[in-house]
Amino acid sequence: MNRVEAEFSNLVKAYRKRHMGKGPERVTTTFSKHWAICEMEGNLSPVEKFIAKTDDGKSMLRTARTEMVKEIYRNHPPIEMEELLGAKFVRLFVDIDIQQDIGMSVFVFDQDLEKKFCK
Repeated sequence: MNRVEAEFSNLVKAYRKRHMGKGPERVTTTFSKHWAICEMEGNLSPVEKFIAKTDDGKSMLRTARTEMVKEIYRNHPPIEMEELLGAKFVRLFVDIDIQQDIGMSVFVFDQDLEKKFCK
C-alpha cells in the first residue's frame, strides 16, 4: 500500500465514523484502474454483534451495511476522497460478511487511479 492508498484508507475510516457512528478498525486500500478497493475489518459495533446472533439480525445488518451505506455516499459525496485523488467519485459497490466482520468496498472514480498513483 503506497502513501496515497494509506491516506485513502484513513479517509474511509473517518468518513464511516462520521456518517455511521463507527468506522472499521482496519482498512487496506489497493488502486486498480478506476477503482479504489478497500478491504475492511472490524466494522461492527458491540450492539451490531449482539444483533448478529440471529438470522434475522444478520439479514438486517447486511442490508444496513450494504444498501444503506451506498445511500449515505450518494447523499454525502466523499469530497475529501475526491480532493485527495483529484478525481470525481462515480459510484460505490459494497459487500460484507457479517459473521466474519469483514467488508469490501469498491469506489469507482472517473480517472485511472492506478496509472496516477502506482507508478
